[in-house]
Amino acid sequence: MFGNIGKIPIIGDLTGSNKNAHLKGNVVLVRKTVLGLDVTSIAGSLLDGIGEFLGRGVTCQLISSTVVDPNNGNRGKLGAEASLEQWLLNPPPLLSSENQFRVTFDWEVEKQGIPGAIIVKNNHASEFFLKTITLNDVPGHGTIVFVANSWIYPQSKYRYNRVFFSNDTYLPSQMPAALKPYRDDELRNLRGDDQQGPYQEHDRVYRYDVYNDLGLPDSGNPRPVLGGTKELPYPRRCRTGRKPTKSDPNSESRLTLVDGDVYVPRDERFGHIKKSDFYGYAIKALVNAVIPAIRTYVDLSPGEFDSFKDIMKLYEGGIQLPKIPALEDLRKQFPLELVKDVLPVGGDYLLKLPMPQIIKEDKTGWMTDEEFGREILAGVNPMLVKRLTLSCALKFLEFNSARVFRSSLRGAVLTRASTATTPAPSGRRTSRTSSRA
Repeated sequence: MFGNIGKIPIIGDLTGSNKNAHLKGNVVLVRKTVLGLDVTSIAGSLLDGIGEFLGRGVTCQLISSTVVDPNNGNRGKLGAEASLEQWLLNPPPLLSSENQFRVTFDWEVEKQGIPGAIIVKNNHASEFFLKTITLNDVPGHGTIVFVANSWIYPQSKYRYNRVFFSNDTYLPSQMPAALKPYRDDELRNLRGDDQQGPYQEHDRVYRYDVYNDLGLPDSGNPRPVLGGTKELPYPRRCRTGRKPTKSDPNSESRLTLVDGDVYVPRDERFGHIKKSDFYGYAIKALVNAVIPAIRTYVDLSPGEFDSFKDIMKLYEGGIQLPKIPALEDLRKQFPLELVKDVLPVGGDYLLKLPMPQIIKEDKTGWMTDEEFGREILAGVNPMLVKRLTLSCALKFLEFNSARVFRSSLRGAVLTRASTATTPAPSGRRTSRTSSRA
């Protein structure tokens, strides 16, 4: 009775299986989360499921690197489109995690050659992050990997196909002729030669531009263009494609708070983990900044540290939280990375600045000559470092003879350097120097 249920056409449509397949592969991607920072994720996931049920899913199409199609401008021969299998059987995750899908291609290596690129089309309503596509057991070649690491938006947002090339390296002169037209198209798309702005987050335009948006010519506050000349070719910024101002066509209009963020290609934006870390550290920094502000109102000398103990209280103070196993388990199981970063665990100190590395082992380590030298060498202007001369050292010791200080310079060292470089004119001068040192 149920022996032929797997042959019912609707089951094959739901799983997206292809018949007469010769190549099998695995697709690794990250779908939009349900409990993410984007409130449209839930609606997008529902629309994706409906589109998948209606046959509008994610498709892949192989491109040959060895066989060209004379009817298509001698480009690499295209294979038939293949859909990702079992999309509906994998519900959207609660947190960002990888999903693996199988895909099978109707591809004959003997007639169509070795695949060298692949076209990916997203017919869903929301985007996903494509990581890799792997072809297994390709006759005469073995495994072929297509590394993407890119966001794939719905196909309606693109004027071209998203093409990804195999993880093989070529010199420009060794590029297969079948793939060269696709490479040229990809370079043209990234340059944005045929695309007018303003650019949206799904656009993939990587091109430099001058700083021509520093002023407000329409408001009577123009400023000259920075960069782009022979005298000052730099700095440069990422092109945004915004419209020019009305009074000065060479100046680009600026965004207002209502317009949104400055254009940055989606692949270069923060991922969910990095974004959560950024927000978490921002909240912690804001809380830590409140502590000195509150102390200024209850201190007799606001805005100043009375002693080194006041400075150490910033790192050694705080309120130690009790260890609550239930709270720690809740933090581990919560899907949002932002909550994990902000929610403290047992044993942590609330409202306490992190201890600097230099004073973890030695609280007086920041006072040594070695540490001051390291800070200057690692600073913004290490060219300030100069060679120590004997006259400068002697003046320093004479000036601080009545003070107690910590230094690596000793009287014996300076005495040896003095006698080795410049003979003392009299014994009285040498003995006075040694006694003062």
